[in-house]
Amino acid sequence: MTDQQHLEALTDIKRMMERSSRFISLSGLSGISAGICGLIGAFIANMWLNEYYFRWNTTGVHNHEDFIVLKYRLIVLGFSVLAAALIAGTFFTWRKARKNNLPIWDLTSRKVLINTAIPLAAGGAFIAGLLFNHLEGLIAPTCLVFYGLAIINASKYTLPDVRYLGICEVVLGILNLFYLNYGLYFWAIGFGLLHIIYGTLMWWKYERKGTV
Repeated sequence: MTDQQHLEALTDIKRMMERSSRFISLSGLSGISAGICGLIGAFIANMWLNEYYFRWNTTGVHNHEDFIVLKYRLIVLGFSVLAAALIAGTFFTWRKARKNNLPIWDLTSRKVLINTAIPLAAGGAFIAGLLFNHLEGLIAPTCLVFYGLAIINASKYTLPDVRYLGICEVVLGILNLFYLNYGLYFWAIGFGLLHIIYGTLMWWKYERKGTV
């Protein structure tokens, strides 16, 4: 066996080991679609907020009922954006797995899901406490920090590049704590722009030429 054949054999073994220990079917298009959903959600939320503050500034009266309605509309919008991002992400990941003849649901994917869900569940409970105590200004940075921690926690079982997205989300969330009035903009950057950049880089690195 020649040196070239030895090298090809070692490369094949390495790929097999990575496929058995890491969930590599995560698609860059999933990140791009999630980012688009995030930007659309941020645009709608910004429109609603501008309408609310315009009425407030015009009348000079703060209507508590309008604020409650706005708060629940934003909560529903947030869950809708999350659902749309998950559906699109699942579709592109399933499509990539099918293309590469890989299972989308196995022991590794379950590890990814569990390690992502634990910080997200903790973050959801924390945000519920913020809402209960009327600390809405802290929701955006909290979302970013816990989401980033969830990604970092799950990165052990998927492509290592994912960890950098998680770190950026955490840093962005911490910065947002010092500029609470700009929470929506930080949210748009973290869940919109960063996802699009990350997804594009992942697609270019791994999917453009079928590297993985």
